Amino acid sequence: MNFLNLDKEKTNLTVNELNILLADFHLYYQKLRNFHWNIVGKSFFDLHMKFEEMYDDTKLKVDEIAERILTLRYQPTSNLSEYLNASNIKESKASLSDVQMIDTLIDDHALLLNQMRKVIAAADNAKDEGTIDLIGAYIRELEKTTWMLDAWRMKTTENHPKA
Repeated sequence: MNFLNLDKEKTNLTVNELNILLADFHLYYQKLRNFHWNIVGKSFFDLHMKFEEMYDDTKLKVDEIAERILTLRYQPTSNLSEYLNASNIKESKASLSDVQMIDTLIDDHALLLNQMRKVIAAADNAKDEGTIDLIGAYIRELEKTTWMLDAWRMKTTENHPKA
């Protein structure tokens, strides 16, 4: 760890939170695949493409998180059973409506954002700017995606409140 100039004990706490985030993103990825395959109805074309875009992005994040753990000189969790046990995100049925799918994803985004903030808190304590930078960008992207999904489910007569 000397080449990174990070405290091994503090970095271990960051890696523990990163492994939970890795598990979260794996379950999130599979949920997006599930929704991509099983979307039906008038929203099919829009959501089928959106879910594919989202799972492609998530697949990249899974790899980046695992590589960050390796950069910190730890082994990433890599078993599905461990992901199921560690993840804050739970599996979903395939038979949800389009609105239920979006509601489920927005709920999952709250869990992902919470876990990412735990990673940043641990990384900040370890003075690990590399992890903070990586996860900070993920937070910004996921907040924007959540806003867009929330706008999708709003009625056209609704609007955001004025400041």
